[in-house]
Amino acid sequence: MFALVDCNNFYASCERVFRPELNGVPIVVLSNNDGCVIARSNEAKMLGIEMGAPAYQYEKDFEDKGIKVFSSNYALYGDMSNRVMTMLSAYTPDIEVYSIDEAFLKFDGFDYFDIQELVERIRREVTKGTGIPVTIGVAPTKALAKVANKIAKKFMHPSVGVYVMTHPKRIEMGTKWLDIEDVWGIGKQHALRLRALGVRKAYDFTQLPDAWVKQHMSIVGLRLKKELSGFRALDLEEDKKKKNIATTRSFNVNYDTYDQVKERVVTFAVICAEKLRKQDSCCNVIQVFVLTNRFRADQPQHSQSVIIHLPYPTNSGIELARFAEQGLKQIYKEGYQYKKAGVIVMEISPADCGQQMIFQNSDPKHNQLFAVIDKLNKAYGQQKVKLAAQDLGRTWKMKQERLSPRYTTQLKDIIIINA
Repeated sequence: MFALVDCNNFYASCERVFRPELNGVPIVVLSNNDGCVIARSNEAKMLGIEMGAPAYQYEKDFEDKGIKVFSSNYALYGDMSNRVMTMLSAYTPDIEVYSIDEAFLKFDGFDYFDIQELVERIRREVTKGTGIPVTIGVAPTKALAKVANKIAKKFMHPSVGVYVMTHPKRIEMGTKWLDIEDVWGIGKQHALRLRALGVRKAYDFTQLPDAWVKQHMSIVGLRLKKELSGFRALDLEEDKKKKNIATTRSFNVNYDTYDQVKERVVTFAVICAEKLRKQDSCCNVIQVFVLTNRFRADQPQHSQSVIIHLPYPTNSGIELARFAEQGLKQIYKEGYQYKKAGVIVMEISPADCGQQMIFQNSDPKHNQLFAVIDKLNKAYGQQKVKLAAQDLGRTWKMKQERLSPRYTTQLKDIIIINA
């Protein structure tokens, strides 16, 4: 048996924990540099605020409709997520943290427990212990637990917030209710193709022949079909290492020189390398991209990316910075004002399983060098030790004009109670 625990409107709920006067008030949370809307409370959704809406276009709506606007407070959100996941892990040792606000719990061996009573207790205690309201869907498979969670959010009273979908009749009703576009794992293109075949609901998908699903949607689609039919094909994922790592940033101002953009790309490559080392991995492919501000129709537009296959696997910041600069030289064009750039490392492999090449290999001295650099940066602050190609006097800081206090991670922001 699987349970999907989903934090309701997580970012907005985190803001409300320490400011209860915001309960019932419409809230939106903005992306990096206060660019666009990435989270909305139910009240904001009802007022017509769309996901991804550019903040500057909705300033009047925010003011006229009394919508509270917050910059992304990742320190607060990350800490609150850790509190929720820590509480959930007390109920079963089998837990998969799926995202910052979602987790799968597996209840194998709980045959003599009343699952309905158990998950209702989990919901009450997590909400009371953290202040974050959660919704829980329970079903025999992970895909069906997703369906059950959607039903709980859509139809169950907020005071209940739990739906147990274990009986075959409930499973059939749930899959007949869910639109094919909303099925976990069904992308836009697959949804369009299935719609053309008359597959409109998740239940319709389960009625397709296995051979057709495997041919057109691979073994991944066939597993999903079995999951929606009530047969377990997916288990908790134990390997938490990321398959791709990206570092991307919007610039606080437009950059119109190569050196400005190069400094940012080099810094992003160094950060990616640090993340690789943190999970004991190396990468074999690096992608670099640049783009202008697409919201400025009065400016010439340019966006381009390049993929570089590395001659050897590496997690060295020096080597990744060099490869990233090589990629930037291929795509950078004079005469444009760039607003964003990024570095993505891919084809990640374990650091201790790298195959030695005949003519080129990562410099082994870099392992010892970056082991020391990582310790120094951890002790004295991020990016205290930098490459010469980076701006030594610059500490990247997002535009966060509406940042709430970091109540749980900064002593200066701790709540003061007057008694």
